[in-house]
Amino acid sequence: MTTRLQHLLGIESLHPNDITAILDLADSYVDLNRRQVKHTDALAGLTQINMFFENSTRTQASFELAGKRLGADVMNMAMQTSSVKKGETLIDTALTLNAMHPDLLVVRHPHSGAVDLLAQKVNCAVLNAGDGKHEHPTQALLDALTIRRAKGRLHRLSIAICGDIAHSRVARSNILLLGKMENRVRLIGPPTLMPSGMSEFGVEVFEDMAEGLQDVDVVMMLRLQRERMDGGFIPSEREYYHRYGLNAEKLAHAKPDAIVMHPGPMNRGVEIDGEIADDINRSVIQEQVEMGVAVRMAAMDLLMQSRRAQPEGVMV
Repeated sequence: MTTRLQHLLGIESLHPNDITAILDLADSYVDLNRRQVKHTDALAGLTQINMFFENSTRTQASFELAGKRLGADVMNMAMQTSSVKKGETLIDTALTLNAMHPDLLVVRHPHSGAVDLLAQKVNCAVLNAGDGKHEHPTQALLDALTIRRAKGRLHRLSIAICGDIAHSRVARSNILLLGKMENRVRLIGPPTLMPSGMSEFGVEVFEDMAEGLQDVDVVMMLRLQRERMDGGFIPSEREYYHRYGLNAEKLAHAKPDAIVMHPGPMNRGVEIDGEIADDINRSVIQEQVEMGVAVRMAAMDLLMQSRRAQPEGVMV
């Protein structure tokens, strides 16, 4: 990774070489994580603070495990019971934490741009674990690693992202990453869940699943983001599943060796049929979870390498 990168706030700022560097190192961490002794001292003596202003199970656990396997001192802050609830601003929180001299902050926040604001106020590296509807960079990176390992490459593939595009930071980060790596990206979903202007991202937009899934290499399903909806975006979950839930009939339009992905947590029988989700010949959903730990280890390791390479006092 180039020394210019001091934070990982989104995919937008990454060069294809940065993406490849993270995935290459993550590959080695996949091997480490499959050994009996899963520990390295890459972040020994460094302090990682996880700040999750939104509830999370898999992402927070993945970051915590990644930090501990790298040898960092890891602290999880319970933001739901923190001083933020007493009226402390995000900037006040950032300044307080900064005085403790952490080396890495991992932040998830319900508001787009909040993680970027925090990064401007601290002297350590900041890693975005998801901010509002904006970005979720490590999810896109772990998806990329999963695709690369399953398909042997991460370029010139046809990839369909299906479902709730409008509310999904996962979709946004994946669109950016897959575009940078020269893939053909198709978005499939109802008009109510499809943001306007998506063609500007160089993607194809489909309302019909059969048409959109035709001959794709990868089918990436998305979770319905009920917590971000404030209106009637879908008539009912039953109708949504009928039109946009992935089942064997719809999957048959993709290539015979197409893989199926989902960032989780899944709503079985709404976004995806349970048998498809559990089909070891097609589904790589469990592999995505495994790749998540390795990618987060690689990202944190490379961020620290990058910051060590900076002259004292230089911030980017």
